[in-house]
Amino acid sequence: MIITLVSGPAFAAEPHAVRITAQLPSVTVIHQGKAVVIERNQDPDNMIDPDFSMTSRACPPYCVQPMVLAPGVETLGELELLSYLERAGRDGNIMVLDSRDRDWVVRSGLIPGAMHLPWTELHTGQTDPEKIAETLILRFGASRHGSLWNFENAKTLVMYCNGPWCGQSPTNIKQLLALGYPAHKLKWYRGGMQVWKSLGFNTVLLSQ
Repeated sequence: MIITLVSGPAFAAEPHAVRITAQLPSVTVIHQGKAVVIERNQDPDNMIDPDFSMTSRACPPYCVQPMVLAPGVETLGELELLSYLERAGRDGNIMVLDSRDRDWVVRSGLIPGAMHLPWTELHTGQTDPEKIAETLILRFGASRHGSLWNFENAKTLVMYCNGPWCGQSPTNIKQLLALGYPAHKLKWYRGGMQVWKSLGFNTVLLSQ
């Protein structure tokens, strides 16, 4: 399987002149069983994708999200997200989920190491509750006894969508909390694709 970069670094005169931190030029993660290097675009003239250059989307629905989404749910920055992406490749108890609609993911790609699970698949108004339950059990590791959920062995979920103005991953996180999913097992990358792209990080294509 070939992993294709949607957006990636162009080579500058000095390799990794644009680093993630002063000590960290890149991070290697596992994406669909293959190693993928996450790094920032090396072209100093590179600009953010037009999809993420708009400043004035109508609110609602594109309203600015709070920094703290819910008590106990950790809000992540890029360095924390990179740590979870690294860990997800070797720890089956961690999943990084892209909650966006498919058309957005097709246009702008996935963060390497993330899986695509559209927000609608966890939304009771969009998907049959039994299908949601199937996702919780088969993909997230929860268990159910009658009407009672047990999340003791459930995975830690790191969720993101399009950015601070996107309500897709926040909606899913709030719904999971309402079902009893432990807050400490839910993480939120608030910056989402908007900030990821603004920092020049690369993405990978969504597999068909």
